[in-house]
Amino acid sequence: MTLLEVDDLTVVLRTARGPAKAVRGVSFALDRGETLGLVGESGSGKSMTALAILGLLPEGARTTGQVRFEGSNLLDLDEAALCRVRGDRIGVVFQEPMTALNPLHSVGRQVAETLVLHRGMSAGASRQEAIRLLDRVGIPDAARRVDAYPHQFSGGQRQRVTIAIALACGPDLLIADEPTTALDVTIQRQILDLIASLVEEDRMALIMISHDLGVIAENVERMLVMYGGVLVEEGRTADVFARPSHPYTQGLFGARPKLGAGRGTRLKTIKGAVPELADLPPGCPFAGRCPLTIAACDAALPSPIELGGAHKARCIRLDVALGAS
Repeated sequence: MTLLEVDDLTVVLRTARGPAKAVRGVSFALDRGETLGLVGESGSGKSMTALAILGLLPEGARTTGQVRFEGSNLLDLDEAALCRVRGDRIGVVFQEPMTALNPLHSVGRQVAETLVLHRGMSAGASRQEAIRLLDRVGIPDAARRVDAYPHQFSGGQRQRVTIAIALACGPDLLIADEPTTALDVTIQRQILDLIASLVEEDRMALIMISHDLGVIAENVERMLVMYGGVLVEEGRTADVFARPSHPYTQGLFGARPKLGAGRGTRLKTIKGAVPELADLPPGCPFAGRCPLTIAACDAALPSPIELGGAHKARCIRLDVALGAS
C-alpha cells in the first residue's frame, strides 16, 4: 500500500539573485515498509526535498506539486496540522545531533516531550517510556542517564537520542538525513545497523539521504540520484549499481576508491563544481560538467528513459553514455 506520493514537486527559493529552483519536478512513491535512498553531491536537492515533505522549508520558499501522505496533501496543511504529522506519523533524524538537540533540556525530557504532545501521556508515563526508548536505541544505563544533558553524551550516543525521539510515537515513515556525517567509521556502522534493525522491526518506510554510495548500497531497496534539483536516475539499488546509466551517476561511481588500486593511484573526479541554483541551465542540470554535453542538452530537461524494470535515467545521449560505460 502506498504511504507517500510525491508528484511533480518543485521548490523555489528566494535568493539575493532572484528566485532559484532548488527542486525541479521531482516525483516518486514509497510503499509502507519500503526503503528508499536519495544520493547526490551537496547542493543537489536531497535535503530540500525532505524539508519540503516535512514542511520545514526556509522562509519565503514556494512549492508546487503535491506531497500526499496517507492520501492527504501535506502542502495544503497549515502549520498546526503539519505539527500533528511531524514527530507523530513522520519521524526525522538530522545529520548533526548536537544542533538537533536542545542543550538546555535533559535528553529524557526531549524524548518525553514528543509523547506528551502527540500521545497526551502524563509526565510519569512519558518519562518511563523515554527510558524504554533510550534503552532500545542502545544508551547504556538509560534509567540513570535519562536526566543527563546532550553535552554529557558522545556524538554517537547523541545520535541515538535523536533516533529515540524520532521513534517515540511509532511513525510510519522515518527520514534519515545524512545521519552519520559527523561520526567516525565504527560509530557510523553502529548507527546504520541500529536504524536498519528498527525499520525492520517496526515495518517503517525509510528515506535515507546520503552522499555515500556505500551507505545507500547496504541500506535501501530503491535509490534516486539527484543533481541540480532533478532526479537524473532512479531504480532498484541493485540495478543502478549493476548498470549506472546517467553520466552523472557514472561519475559518482567512478570517483569511488577501488580495492586493489596501486599506491598513489589518483581517484577519478567529475570536472567542475555543482552550479549555484540561480545558474542552473534550463535543460539538463549536468550540462557543462558532463563530457557528453552538446547544444541540445541546454535546450530542455530530458524525459526519463525506461531501462528495464523500474530503472530510468534522464539523458538525451543515453545510448552514448551506456556505450562508454
